[in-house]
Amino acid sequence: MPAKSPDITGSTAALLKVLGQQIRAHRKSQRISAVAAAEAAAMSRVTLHRIEKGEPAVTMGAYANAMLVLGLTFGLLPQAGQSAVPAVLNQGEWIPARIRLKEYPQLNQLAWQLQGVETLSPLEAWDIYDRNSRHLDEQTLAEYERQLIDALRLAFGGVGRHV
Repeated sequence: MPAKSPDITGSTAALLKVLGQQIRAHRKSQRISAVAAAEAAAMSRVTLHRIEKGEPAVTMGAYANAMLVLGLTFGLLPQAGQSAVPAVLNQGEWIPARIRLKEYPQLNQLAWQLQGVETLSPLEAWDIYDRNSRHLDEQTLAEYERQLIDALRLAFGGVGRHV
């Protein structure tokens, strides 16, 4: 059962509603389903729906998780020159709903043949890493990219996988 909404001013309620609408619009523009975004943020689809409606009873942590998986900050869009990639991917447990090629240098190099593609699903990224593991440069592999590979291996790996 949802928590009781705190007493807030009308302007705060309006801000939360706008924040929710912007989160939803960004998710839709990225063509990420509500189910996929909710799973990546470790929440129910209902909680994500409540966030997108701007409900004040939803915890700030849930809002932050929803925004993080969509590559948003509290400024709503990453600032110029900054990556939306977290420094730590929570010990291999966190997988973004869409993986931006430009944020993962080695994945971007391995996916050279994908013209005009900016994002991949986690399964597509895993398939590229797995098929091309012999071309990974372990010496220059960033820690966050290594953590992404580990998380993808946990999710999709199995017998016969290379990475």
